[in-house]
Amino acid sequence: MRVAVAGGTGVVGRHVVAALAASGHEAVVLSRATGVDLERGAGVTEALRDCTAVIDVTSVQALGAKRSKAFFGGVTRTLLAAEREAGVGHHVALSIVGAAEAPSAYYAGKALQERLVQESGTGWTLLRATQFHEFAAQLAVRSAPGRLRIVPAMTSQPVAAAEVGAALAEIAVGAPRGIERDLAGPRVEDMPSLVRRYLAAQGDHGRVLTVALPGRWGKALRDGTLLGGPQARLGVQPFDEWLAATTS
Repeated sequence: MRVAVAGGTGVVGRHVVAALAASGHEAVVLSRATGVDLERGAGVTEALRDCTAVIDVTSVQALGAKRSKAFFGGVTRTLLAAEREAGVGHHVALSIVGAAEAPSAYYAGKALQERLVQESGTGWTLLRATQFHEFAAQLAVRSAPGRLRIVPAMTSQPVAAAEVGAALAEIAVGAPRGIERDLAGPRVEDMPSLVRRYLAAQGDHGRVLTVALPGRWGKALRDGTLLGGPQARLGVQPFDEWLAATTS
């Protein structure tokens, strides 16, 4: 089976590509390096010829709602239109647990993406996952070694990106499922603690300052909105096991 992967070189995308290859399927990576510009809409339809499904794991470095909505709205509309033209019958989108309940900041774009997919009228599956283990590392490297890191107060349930990638690959080669069960990590964690543990594993003695963000968005980070629900599928690899493998 030929499956297109939008964002196939990213944190989750590379695991999607590997999982597809391991199960005997062909992954078509949609990226500028392969002549596809998802934001401009260049080369997308041509790249989707003979594909049976598209997995969207694109991402953007944006904290604000305006940029996030512009990116995810634009890319989703471009992919859906190209899929209709190319005759692709299954659109698989990765979203974030809690995006629809707290559509602020970066999550505003993911909430918009979810709405567009559900209103598309074509075959689709939506998988919501919790934050990846790598998110703590991303927060940690925003400052130089030894410097102060400011980390939001956040209750998280981090999951291995490799497990998310494998789940998406398995979904894509089957029939559309609609809204799939949430995928969350095996343990509930405190995000500032994860950042401290990551820094310690790197030999970085920088301090972590926890800041409670205001408003609805800040409350959602702390009150469990971003955790997998009671019906969530739980991943296997906990953060500390991932950290040990990453830093060994």
